[in-house]
Amino acid sequence: MDLNLVVLSGRLCAPAEIRQFDNGTRLARYLLTVRSERPRQRVDVLPVTMWDPPDELVDADPVVGVRVWAAGTAQRRFWSESEGRRSRIELVAEQVCLRTEPAEDGGH
Repeated sequence: MDLNLVVLSGRLCAPAEIRQFDNGTRLARYLLTVRSERPRQRVDVLPVTMWDPPDELVDADPVVGVRVWAAGTAQRRFWSESEGRRSRIELVAEQVCLRTEPAEDGGH
C-alpha cells in the first residue's frame, strides 16, 4: 500500500498569498522555513498550497515568523518556460493551523 502524507511545522517566511478565481475557488499559498538539526543543520524553504481555505485562514493575515502547522500530500508540478521544462514539489494541504501565541523557542 502506498501512502502520501506530509506534516510540516515551521515558520512563515513570506506574506501569505490568497487568490480568488472567477469561478469562486480560492487558493492560499504559504512559504515555510523548516529547520533540521540532523543529520546536519539546515533550513529548508517549502511551499504549501491550500485550495478553498476556510474563511478564518483567508481573514487571518498572518505575520512573517508565525509558526505554521500544515498537513496534506506531497505533489510534484511540472510546467514549461523558455529555459525548458521545470518542476517543483509542494505540500498540498488539507489542514493549515496558524499558531499566534508567542514562540517558546526564541523565534527559531
